[in-house]
Amino acid sequence: MEAADPHAGKTVLFLCTGNSCRSQMAEAIVNSGKAGAWTASSAGSRPAGFVHPMAIRVLAEVGIEVRGARSKAVGEFSGRSFDLVVTVCSKAAEECPVWLGQGRRMHLEYPDPAKADGEEERVLAAFRAVRDDMLRDLPGLLRRMA
Repeated sequence: MEAADPHAGKTVLFLCTGNSCRSQMAEAIVNSGKAGAWTASSAGSRPAGFVHPMAIRVLAEVGIEVRGARSKAVGEFSGRSFDLVVTVCSKAAEECPVWLGQGRRMHLEYPDPAKADGEEERVLAAFRAVRDDMLRDLPGLLRRMA
């Protein structure tokens, strides 16, 4: 008989300001199964209204398809409980100092790849760096939080 998965049923909410890059990438990475059996959602304190095409592109490069993703406001999750709430930018950490739902809260700082300028390859490199950092960080973090 197999042991029950300790991560089954665990939920995480990733918060950022615009919910177009970092929090979207974190949500997609977790929901792809790369961080165990956790289920992720994401939201922004001031949603941009779109998911950045370069975020979608760099996730696809590692086999993570983003379908139906949209930029969401924190208010959409009002009243929902999460096991963990993670802010992924300092602005969101400042603007969302209290999560009114249950759950543990933590902050992981990632640079905003949308602020990268220059030629396409340079911008893609910024997105890839954040993606790769998240792929390295999130699985271990969620295992420890289980």
